[in-house]
Amino acid sequence: MKYIHYYIIALAGILLTGCMDKDWDIPGTDGSEYGNQAITESNLVSIAQLKQKYSNIIYNGSYVQFTEPTQVKGVVTGNDIQGNIYNEIAIEDGTGSIIICIAQGGLFGQLQVGREILVELQDLYIGGYGQQPEIGTPYTNKNGRSYVSRMPRVLWQQHFKMLGMKSVSPTEFDLSKVSDTDYIKEHCGRLMTVKGVKFQGANGKRVYASDADKDAANCVNRSLQGISSNYLVVRTSTYADFANKALPQGEVDITGIFTRYNNTWQILIREESDIVIK
Repeated sequence: MKYIHYYIIALAGILLTGCMDKDWDIPGTDGSEYGNQAITESNLVSIAQLKQKYSNIIYNGSYVQFTEPTQVKGVVTGNDIQGNIYNEIAIEDGTGSIIICIAQGGLFGQLQVGREILVELQDLYIGGYGQQPEIGTPYTNKNGRSYVSRMPRVLWQQHFKMLGMKSVSPTEFDLSKVSDTDYIKEHCGRLMTVKGVKFQGANGKRVYASDADKDAANCVNRSLQGISSNYLVVRTSTYADFANKALPQGEVDITGIFTRYNNTWQILIREESDIVIK
């Protein structure tokens, strides 16, 4: 029986070594294991052109399907790395920015900030949620309201191609234009930094997003001193990794994805390090 026991252990070791030699658990490094590598670049339009062409659809809260081959190419600037951005990514191409809605968690694992992607839009939809331009598929809520929302992850895998990595730098937010409607239209969805601001009511105890303060979407809006919450808020999910961290006191620089809900800027912090204490 002793020899049988040793034999089984030795056999298990051989099988384990064989698996390790084949690198079963080592993922690819170029992203080619994700998306649709058969997509080739054609019918490319800029994000700015896309938003301009469908501006009436976006700003009327409607949506439309892409019926012809149309592509955009952009760099990921925001993902769900610490749970504050949920089921979506933000991309930019130098002319503008847009949100892509995807019903999938852990997007940061394959769509890192800085990853450039090519997106085939045919059969997907573009529309506006609170006038924020978004790409996805239609969803109807319990109140009968329909809008562009999260596309199934299987559908998404068919519609994008991984490209290389690029550097990403935020644009500085111009506080003098916080109520400028043209400014919000041009920059909504962009990775930006607002500098030298203070959280209103930060006392060492108030946190980013407490359950006591959450709204129906499980999020909390925090105001900044001297800036009306009608114009700009920092919006944090109660599911964010830093939701229960105390708001920093004193001056800070805040980087995030600057989305809009109608005429209000909503800063979505990607991770806790997006807040820099002065």
